[in-house]
Amino acid sequence: MLWAFAVIFCCFTSTAEAAGIQLLESGPALSGAIWYPCAAEPAHVALGSLAVGADFDLKGARDCPVTGAKLPVIIFSHGRGGWFGQHHDTAEALADAGFVVAAVNHPGDTANDSSRRDTLSLWGSRPADIVRLLDFMLKNWKDRAVIDPAQVGFFGFSSGGATGFVLMGTKPDFARVASFCKETSGACAQLHNGETPPEPIQDARIRTAVIVDPAPGTLTRENLAVVKVPFQFWRSQFGGPGVGDGSGTERVAQGLPGKPEIHVVPAGHFAFLAPCSAELAAAVPRICTDTPAGFDRVGFHREFNAAVVKYFRGQLGEH
Repeated sequence: MLWAFAVIFCCFTSTAEAAGIQLLESGPALSGAIWYPCAAEPAHVALGSLAVGADFDLKGARDCPVTGAKLPVIIFSHGRGGWFGQHHDTAEALADAGFVVAAVNHPGDTANDSSRRDTLSLWGSRPADIVRLLDFMLKNWKDRAVIDPAQVGFFGFSSGGATGFVLMGTKPDFARVASFCKETSGACAQLHNGETPPEPIQDARIRTAVIVDPAPGTLTRENLAVVKVPFQFWRSQFGGPGVGDGSGTERVAQGLPGKPEIHVVPAGHFAFLAPCSAELAAAVPRICTDTPAGFDRVGFHREFNAAVVKYFRGQLGEH
């Protein structure tokens, strides 16, 4: 519901100058957007009613021709109860830098669809959504010829970060979750009732990733050890809904394999979401009021987006 209200009042603040955008509407399984480099001037792109009858828009050059060839593609996975546009400024920055970016809603776990939220089935459906999206981009997207299929990256936030680790080989430790969860409904109850979690779905096409403040419950030093894909890791110092007080992601960071690039941000979980407009901040202060007071989310996102672009360029090449 937080994001349902967010889309009512959202007024985006990106400074993108060359991000093309195509809307992706192929039923609930593929509902999202594709950002890419183009030479046209951006404008406001109306998306209609995503939630509770509210109209809103993104910023980009709608359906403009793609510029470039053999472009890397980055697939985005949003957080629990989020939507495909919650990291729109990062997607725009990557498109401006020469990447194709694709993001879709995860059916059953969005601002206006909680039918699978907090169930075991989501651990199978979320990775499957990403595989389906990547299949579409490489095999069925009308501009697929511009993509280099060997240059695939992934960006995941919160539950999307945990989704990325599954796709990169991690087998979630549900026994660990069952040992401390006490809820009488959802995945916790399913585990205590002996229901079998879904088998992990992996995708070897992902060459690199940016993992942002991942939900830590199922992650351990042991199951992370199998990850061989290079990744950049971000975590919030103070945490928030879905990640606790920050100690969980600190534990995860200490158990990461190899020597990944790790960033600790002196803020809470929601600082990684796109900066809020004044209207959104007044309507839903919970996702717009950062910890500590005075944290500059707009300034942070300039640095964050630049670091993400730099990392993916280093891994997937200049374009």
